[in-house]
Amino acid sequence: MISNKLRVFNDINVPETYGTYLVGRINLNYSELVNLIGYPTYQSPSGDNKVQKEWVVEFDNQIFTIYDWKTYDVNYTVNQLDTFHIGGKSDSTELIEYLLNLKTK
Repeated sequence: MISNKLRVFNDINVPETYGTYLVGRINLNYSELVNLIGYPTYQSPSGDNKVQKEWVVEFDNQIFTIYDWKTYDVNYTVNQLDTFHIGGKSDSTELIEYLLNLKTK
């Protein structure tokens, strides 16, 4: 747990994310995300290879996913991608602000 507002799940205790959809984007790269919240929940590509890295987080009692989308290249995702998608079922503005504020501390 990063704080009482943000929890990052590992791949053993991850909640269901079915029904989440794109609710935002965050201008952070892979290294910045790892430094802020730790390694991804899913570190291997998805079965369809559309997602290479994905974090599942709980923020203010809401489940969100942070992921690359259709890069089809883990090397690109880790070394060059500078914008990650955020999936959820509610507005991601506060999560984005929270993560960007963590970066500036």
